[in-house]
Amino acid sequence: MKGDPVIWGVFIMLCIISIIEVFSASSNLTYKTSNYWGPICKHVFLLGWGVLFMLATMNLKCKYFKLVMPLALFISFVLLIICFFVGAVNDGHRWIPIPVIGMKFQPSEMAKGAVVLAVATILSAMQTDTGVDKRAFKFIITVSGGFIVLIGLENLSTAALLGAVVLMMMWIGRIPKRQLGKLMGSLAILAVGGLIIVMAFGHDKEKEAEEDPRMAMVDKNKVKATDKEDSKEPKLFHRLDTWKSRIDKFLDGKDVPPEKFDLNNDAQEGYSQIAIASSNMMGKGPGNSTMRDYLPQAFSDFIYSIIIEEMGLIGAVGVCLLYIILLFRTMTIASRCANTFPALLIIGIALMLVTQALFNMGVAVGWLPVTGQPLPLISKGGTSSIMNCVYIGMILSVSRSAKKKNETAHIHTATPIAA
Repeated sequence: MKGDPVIWGVFIMLCIISIIEVFSASSNLTYKTSNYWGPICKHVFLLGWGVLFMLATMNLKCKYFKLVMPLALFISFVLLIICFFVGAVNDGHRWIPIPVIGMKFQPSEMAKGAVVLAVATILSAMQTDTGVDKRAFKFIITVSGGFIVLIGLENLSTAALLGAVVLMMMWIGRIPKRQLGKLMGSLAILAVGGLIIVMAFGHDKEKEAEEDPRMAMVDKNKVKATDKEDSKEPKLFHRLDTWKSRIDKFLDGKDVPPEKFDLNNDAQEGYSQIAIASSNMMGKGPGNSTMRDYLPQAFSDFIYSIIIEEMGLIGAVGVCLLYIILLFRTMTIASRCANTFPALLIIGIALMLVTQALFNMGVAVGWLPVTGQPLPLISKGGTSSIMNCVYIGMILSVSRSAKKKNETAHIHTATPIAA
């Protein structure tokens, strides 16, 4: 167990929570497959592969990550393009099916790490005594912007989170404030323009069915099913309806009485809130969730709701603290690095994991609109589980192999004496 012991402790705790809660929350998968141990065995198997990849990554010296960066960018770009044409899961081209092993690969999980690696490389290579060379801004926007657009076509929340991480890395890496200000203004204009396009050209068919008297008797399930029939729409814009529906639901702040709440069409929000409310602060105990049988994606996107239902306030705060400890410990390791590249790299990785975790928790408790973001290192997943283990391995690699500031100072003071 080389590397920082605190990072190891957080990783092991998250893995233990993951195995317990995924086992509890996979009742729907157990019922569908008629295999009680199948889902959790598959999850543990993938976690095991993730740990092996983590150990391999941890034993690489951090200087080699720079050499991998061009290849990682190229492979990620090619896979994102391929995924756009061949991937199709839940009306979103996010996964590439691998029929040979019966699994799916999500290129965006690799692309996120490749972009963070590229940004750290650019920022470290162009550091000066007064900050970063102004040209670094152009290079970062060119590299990261292309990947963010490709990811955003099918997974807007992932693209937004990656963009936020890149922005924070640029601020930490001392990009000139004037350039950051212009970027923030441009992003605000793009966000407003995108929102206008979504609201103008997207169709929230459920809301339209409620507002139009002629459709008052139409079954909402049928309306929702027709939402996927987008053959007449351009391929690039087939997600507009989904985005508008989610925005409408989030902005609709009116209180709905329990007896009028539509659990058929708002099952995720409804059962998530029921799971949290039924915990009664203390929780029902591991394995005693009842909402896992009703909550869609209980083992993935809404596993935090199951954690709260079973473990109560202690579980909710405990999981949140683990991610915060991961972030602050990584920042401590980065502050001890003598070189800029390893410090920026692990800060970017930690920000990527923690912002996604906080976003997932915000969705589960109803503070943010519903998206498809899993809880890193806890939710059941294939590509995400393995890649997140690799990212932890990179943090551990830096903690054990990066040159420390005190080592550099010792060398400088020892040289004259040796001479």
